[in-house]
Amino acid sequence: MGSGWHEWPLVLFTVLGQCVVGALIVSGLGWFAVKDDTAGRQRIVRSMFFLWVIMGVGFLASVMHLGSPLRALNSFGRVGTSALSNEIASGALFFAVGGFWWLVAIFGKMPEAMSKLWLIVSMVLGVVFVWAMTRVYQIDTVPTWYTGYTTLAFFLTAFLSGPLFAVLLLRSARVSFNSTPFAGISMLALLASVVVIIQQGVSLAGIHSSVQHASALVGNYGGWQVCRMIFLVAGLGCWICPTVRRKEPHIAGLLLGLLLVLGGEIIGRGLFYGLHMTVGMAVAG
Repeated sequence: MGSGWHEWPLVLFTVLGQCVVGALIVSGLGWFAVKDDTAGRQRIVRSMFFLWVIMGVGFLASVMHLGSPLRALNSFGRVGTSALSNEIASGALFFAVGGFWWLVAIFGKMPEAMSKLWLIVSMVLGVVFVWAMTRVYQIDTVPTWYTGYTTLAFFLTAFLSGPLFAVLLLRSARVSFNSTPFAGISMLALLASVVVIIQQGVSLAGIHSSVQHASALVGNYGGWQVCRMIFLVAGLGCWICPTVRRKEPHIAGLLLGLLLVLGGEIIGRGLFYGLHMTVGMAVAG
């Protein structure tokens, strides 16, 4: 899939992290919506276990990218001045605060007012985490990344995969929740992704170093983007088609849809890393 796949730990870390952030926000709203159903809330909390499992997988991938746990600890050394340190710190804070809320909520040991506030803080920290991710790649010497398309793509991943993951969790928790508005958000994110792909593809033709054009960095770039769109459309269709017919989507269909959407975003993120080049030279993967 082009030269970006050698960065597969970062691909997994960014895609899975953004997915979990989006899923926590939507499933958290589901938790708020069933305020009169204590048993339903507990089922939602239990299903949220999978959020933190996936987040853990993402962080494990990031540690593998750094080479060793010791290097992961060293990455906290420049919080406030280094975009990478800010990313790791904000992600760890999101993981810790959200995970602590889940752990206390599962045992029902936190007062309701405090639980609501804690969950809201966790959601906000998730958004901060995604924003911190985008700042890592705003490098003025990497013209293919130093654009607003990078920021858009990272947040669009959260909008595409997060709500679908959340609906899967809510459906498995057997709670009644109107997911139609979030299906609409994911569809808008899909349309926005198409626009970003087209405009970014056009812009690549005007980016070049002294030895190579950006459009030549990834072989069959357009073909891979078409493949990505097929995955995204098919995945969201597993959720949206039953919703349009006013039927509850099956858990198996939602799981398949989530895997397809994540597959599409992994392809897109691999292409993103494959487009790495620096001013004055091209860096081959």
